[in-house]
Amino acid sequence: MIGKNILVFGGSGQIGRHLIRRLTKNNHLVTVVTRNKHKKGSILKTQGNPGYIEIVEANIFDEERLNNIISGKDICINLIGILYENKKNTFRNIHVHFPSLISKICKKNKLKQFIHLSALGIDKAKDSNYAISKIEGEKNIINNFPGSTILRPSVIFSVDDNFTTSFMTLINLLPFFPLYYNGETKFSPLHVTDITEIISSVIENNISSEIIECVGPDVMTFKEIIENLSNLIEKKKILIPFPLTISKLMAFFLEKFPKPLLTRDQLRLLKYDNILSGNMKSNLDIGVQPKLKFTHEVKKYAYMWKDGGEYSK
Repeated sequence: MIGKNILVFGGSGQIGRHLIRRLTKNNHLVTVVTRNKHKKGSILKTQGNPGYIEIVEANIFDEERLNNIISGKDICINLIGILYENKKNTFRNIHVHFPSLISKICKKNKLKQFIHLSALGIDKAKDSNYAISKIEGEKNIINNFPGSTILRPSVIFSVDDNFTTSFMTLINLLPFFPLYYNGETKFSPLHVTDITEIISSVIENNISSEIIECVGPDVMTFKEIIENLSNLIEKKKILIPFPLTISKLMAFFLEKFPKPLLTRDQLRLLKYDNILSGNMKSNLDIGVQPKLKFTHEVKKYAYMWKDGGEYSK
């Protein structure tokens, strides 16, 4: 039986690829929007069941094109987000203007659901441009499409992430590891499989008009995360708390890389806990209990950062 007609923005990212597989497996027809069909199309075609996935190319700010793509769909899911800015993509364009535009078009075309992926902990981070843009984007979405569902996940991890993989690379490269804010910031890492389970539950149960915080089964400090990753790749490092002035200077230089390892804006975000606030519904309240624990799952791919790689003992 054919399910719903679902449109996905950001389908080529780690969440998008897992989500497409999940949705097509459940017989939903999925249309994925990409800015470069020749570059991403061959990858995306392998993610879904044959006949259940369509790939379309579009400029994400072309209103007329977006209107044609969104028309006739049941559900729209926006997974597009950036962790740092560059000349092509700014927080304001990606987190504010784009979600505002598509939520308005979704409302105009009377879609049943609009699901938007935001981020956890942004309420408190008043000094972060990333967080400010996320909050403003959420407000515009709710104004344009009051029945929207906004998901706020903690850090999402998998073999395809830019979180555990980047830290394991740094642990390998650095003679010691810097701890920002004494490594006390708390996280509740969520495996990509669990976030796709949450999105699927929102669709299947027709959940709307909610902001839902999404967390994994563990609460870990930044220090505990680094210690876990160090143990998994068998690279014991001295963890050194860095004064804020030195941390800012380091971030200033690291953000100059084409793919920044750390920016000053990300450093400001690290001040704030990334766990349930207790003020909103969570994935637990909608009946989705996260199953995959951080250390157990990272262990499955951590061998790639060990000496000897897949041939390590």
